[in-house]
Amino acid sequence: MKYRRAFFVLLLLALLLSISTPAAAESDYSFQLIQETVHVYWKNNGTLSLNYTFVFQNDEDGHPIDYVDVGLPNYYFYETNATADVNGIPCEVSEYDYAGDGYGIAVVLADNAIAPGERGTVHFSIHSIGNVLYEDNDDKDYASGVFSPTWFGKQYTHGKTDLTVIFHLPAGVQPDEPRYHLPSRNWPGEDEPQIGRDANGQITYTWHSADAKGYTQYKFGASFPKKYVPADTVAIPTFWERIGISEDAFFGWLCTGSFFLFFFGMIFISEALNRRRLMKYVPPKIGIEGHGIKRGLTAVEAALLMGEPLDKVLTMILFSVIKKGAATVKKRDPLKLEIADPLPDDLRPYEKEFLAAFAKGVRKSKRAKMLRDMIAKQIDAIEKKMKGFSRKETIRYYKKIMARAWKHVELADTPEVKADKFSEYLEWTMLDPDFEDTSRRVFSGPVIAPTWWGRYDPGVGRGSTSGRAAAPSSGGTRVQLPGSAFAGSVVEGINQIAAGAVGDIKNFTAGVTKKTNPPPVSTGSSGSSGGSSCACACACAGCACACAGGGR
Repeated sequence: MKYRRAFFVLLLLALLLSISTPAAAESDYSFQLIQETVHVYWKNNGTLSLNYTFVFQNDEDGHPIDYVDVGLPNYYFYETNATADVNGIPCEVSEYDYAGDGYGIAVVLADNAIAPGERGTVHFSIHSIGNVLYEDNDDKDYASGVFSPTWFGKQYTHGKTDLTVIFHLPAGVQPDEPRYHLPSRNWPGEDEPQIGRDANGQITYTWHSADAKGYTQYKFGASFPKKYVPADTVAIPTFWERIGISEDAFFGWLCTGSFFLFFFGMIFISEALNRRRLMKYVPPKIGIEGHGIKRGLTAVEAALLMGEPLDKVLTMILFSVIKKGAATVKKRDPLKLEIADPLPDDLRPYEKEFLAAFAKGVRKSKRAKMLRDMIAKQIDAIEKKMKGFSRKETIRYYKKIMARAWKHVELADTPEVKADKFSEYLEWTMLDPDFEDTSRRVFSGPVIAPTWWGRYDPGVGRGSTSGRAAAPSSGGTRVQLPGSAFAGSVVEGINQIAAGAVGDIKNFTAGVTKKTNPPPVSTGSSGSSGGSSCACACACAGCACACAGGGR
């Protein structure tokens, strides 16, 4: 009987292993990048166009390759200028699904994912990437550009990659004019490129190696006379770019040098940090590191995960319900709302709870408690959503979404479009810790306010409330504001509205913290872990390096 029981235990363990092991193995991407070819077109208008061909061999036990992240030099691009296909079948591209470092676009393979054990070819192209040329350090009459082909995470890809990089120089450049830069020292191929011409007669530089690694960054560059591109497309390198040191690194060293001063001030600082603890409402459990990015959070949820000030979070919710037509601001200080009846169908639970706190007859003390409970409940929901996911990777992902949101606003061509883009991405831009300064910088000229703006700013269309010269637009339904007044109205809302709704914001936040992040029972040592981000440190100040990766 004893041996029979042991036999059945061993048999059960074997069955469990046979079931769980493949599932665990399939949970990670694992592939070979057999070949990567990229054509880099330096255009006469000062922009950059790229054409990639990737050949993937998925491992037998690898996750289906359902996304391919392609890193790009910066955020001066439009998703609409990108196209892709897998094995000749057109694919969608998505800037917001990009999960690599820096900036880029994800190729969404969807139903055409490259299955385990299969080989697939992915094409990706994009045109009109701006801000890619710098003045050459060695010759002020020359423009310089450095490019780094996209690479993938070492934890995902293995083996050798046949890598080819072809620079197509601007039309009109003569054979004796351009200069190639030596590749980065880790390049396994020849330093000198093959020089030729493409089908259009433009000069080409071609670097090739069959021994490259798909998880390694390589840099290539070229310089050519400025006269072949518009003068305003060639940037003058900053002091930090010229000396090859990032400003962040410099101040990081400065901080390191101040370590001993910091050490001897620990007693004083620890007391200050203890007082600040009440302002940190994110519970430590959210900080437990899992693996991968938690997508699908709203801007409000992302703000709470990132520990943004609660007055900003409340204002984000306010903007959201106003944009959806669920409420109108009748008075800012103290905040009074006229709530729509019936409510729109697309409200989120926390938006409904927010509006319930401003219903008629709700006293201010009760309102503060309702809002405090709403925030605490939402933090608890985020904690559950984040189980199994990496907090650092997820925060980095939503910071990139914030940067892309600002990009869409900044690149808008007209005041109307700029305001519409701001309206569309407002909550995401508010994740910016420098939101106040950035908004004042972006809205330096006149702005045509969004159609819903009157529901937020009671003074719009009824005369000036803060020295603003509001005037009806030609359509009669929108108003034109000075950019500074438009930005100031948003910033003023953050600083004023939440305080008017809940009273002292520090006390409000401390009340939330007592629920979500209570003080520890015992004392002990603690520490923090830092992250890293991709930085383009390019030779000759040609910062067109694609900070790419991500490993899908």
